[in-house]
Amino acid sequence: MAVDYAVIVVYLAGMLAMGWWGMRRAKSKSEFLVAGRRLGPWMYSGTMAAIVLGGASTIGGVGLGYQYGLSGAWMVFTIGLGLLALSVFFSARIARLKVYTVSEMLDLRYGGRAGIISGLVMWAYTLMLAVTSTIAYATIFDVLFDMHRTVAIILGGAIVVAYSALGGMWSITLTDMVQFVVKTIGVLLLLLPIAVVKAGGFSEMKAKLPTEYFDPLGIGGETIFTYVLIYTFGMLIGQDIWQRVFTARGDRTARWGGTVAGTYCLVYAIAGAVIGTAAKVLYPTLPSADDAFATIVKDELPPGVRGLVLAAALAAVMSTSSGALIACATVANNDIWARLRELVGQRDGRSDAVGERDEVRDNRAFILVMGLAVICIAIALNDVVGALTVAYNLLVGGLLVPILGGLLWKRGTVQGALAAMIVGGLSVVGLMTAYGILANEPIYYGLIASLAVYVLVSLATKPTDAAVLAAWRARLAGEGSAGTAGTDGTAGTDKTDGAGDGSREPSLPTGSTS
Repeated sequence: MAVDYAVIVVYLAGMLAMGWWGMRRAKSKSEFLVAGRRLGPWMYSGTMAAIVLGGASTIGGVGLGYQYGLSGAWMVFTIGLGLLALSVFFSARIARLKVYTVSEMLDLRYGGRAGIISGLVMWAYTLMLAVTSTIAYATIFDVLFDMHRTVAIILGGAIVVAYSALGGMWSITLTDMVQFVVKTIGVLLLLLPIAVVKAGGFSEMKAKLPTEYFDPLGIGGETIFTYVLIYTFGMLIGQDIWQRVFTARGDRTARWGGTVAGTYCLVYAIAGAVIGTAAKVLYPTLPSADDAFATIVKDELPPGVRGLVLAAALAAVMSTSSGALIACATVANNDIWARLRELVGQRDGRSDAVGERDEVRDNRAFILVMGLAVICIAIALNDVVGALTVAYNLLVGGLLVPILGGLLWKRGTVQGALAAMIVGGLSVVGLMTAYGILANEPIYYGLIASLAVYVLVSLATKPTDAAVLAAWRARLAGEGSAGTAGTDGTAGTDKTDGAGDGSREPSLPTGSTS
C-alpha cells in the first residue's frame, strides 16, 4: 500500500497548496464567493460536474448497481437530467441576475421579505449536504489507513475547511478541476474497464446474474419518479448549484458549459452502475451494497492504480463537501446573519453599511464556523441516507414552487411565495413523521400542497408592484446596475473594472431586505 499512500498524500497536499494559491486571488466578495464571475466554459464544466458528482454518486452509485444492476444508474442519471434542465432553460437568466444567493433572487423577484425564511430552509439543506459528504471520509480513510471513524472525519473535514476558507470559490474551483480530472481517470478510464474485465466481460456478467439486472427499469417506476422529484428538481434550486452558475462569465458559458457537465453526469451514472454490476459477479454476498466500491478497488486493482481510484473517490466527496460548505456559509452570512444585523441596526437607529465591513473576512469566518459545525454533526450522526433525504425533501418541498413560480409566472406574489414555503416545508416535515423519513409520500403531497397554496394565495393577493417586476425583468435581461449582459461567452455583465470580477454590487429594488 506504500504507493497508494504516496498518491493520496500528494493529492491531499495539492489540495492545500491550491487553497493557499487561491487565497492570493480572493481579494473581494465577488472573487471569494463566485470566483469573480469569470469562469470560462472548460473550467465551468469541470467544476459543475465535480460538485454534483459526490460520494453518493460514486460510492452510492456503485452500490445501487450492485443491488439493482444497470437500473441502479437512475439516481445519478436524474442528477444529470436536472443539471441539463437547469443549464438549457434557466442558467443564462440566473447568471444575469448577478446575485450571490437564491434568497437574493427571491427578494428581487417578489420585492423583499421572502429572503429570511428561504435562507433558513436553504441553510438547513446545505448544512446537511455538507454533513453527509463529510461522513463519507470515514469510509475512504478506513479503506486506506484502517483509521477510526472520528479521526477520518476530522482529517478529511479539516482539509476541506482549510482550502475553502483560504481562497473561497477560487480555491474550490481549482481543486474541483483537479478532482474532475482525477475522477475521470480513476473511475471512467481505469476502474470501469478493469471491473468489467475482472468480471469476465458483459457476456459472463449476463450469464451469472438474473435478467432483471439488465432491465433499464428494474429498480422500479415509483423509485425513478421519486428520484426525478428529489434530485432532478433539487438540481434546479440548490444554493450549491446556483452558486456555481454565478461563476460563469457569460450566457453561453452557463448554458453550454452546464450542458457538457450534465452529459458527463449521464455517462458517469452508467459507469457506476456497470461497476456495481461487475462487483456483484465478483462478490455476490457482500454484507452491504455500499461496500461494493471499496471492496472491488481494494481487491482487484494493482498498487498505484488503487491509490488513484481511491483518490478519485476522495475527490468526489471533497468536491461536494467544499461546494456545500461555501454555500452553507454564504447563506448563513448573507441571508441570515446580515439580515438580522440589519434589523437590529434599524431598531437601534444605527447604520451598518456593507462597505464598512471586510466582506472577505466575514465570509471566511463563516466558513470556519460552519465547517466546525459540520464536522461535529458528522461525528455524532450515523443515518446518512436519512439526513440527506430530510435535506432534499425540505429543499424541494419548501422552495421549488416559489423559485420556479417566480421564474415562470409573473402573477406570483410574495405572500404566495411565503405561504408556499411554510406550507410546503411543514407538510414535508409532518408527513415524514407520519410515513417515515424514507417514504415517497412526503415529497409528493408536500409539493402538491405548496403548489396549491402558492397559486391560491397569489391570486387572492395584490399583484407584485409593477416597479419591482420591471426591475426584475431588467436584471433577467442583463440590464442591472452592473452593466449589460454578454451572450457570447465573454465577461458579459462584468464590465465594471475591465477584468470582469463583478466587484460592483448590484442594486436591489425598493423594499428589499438584502
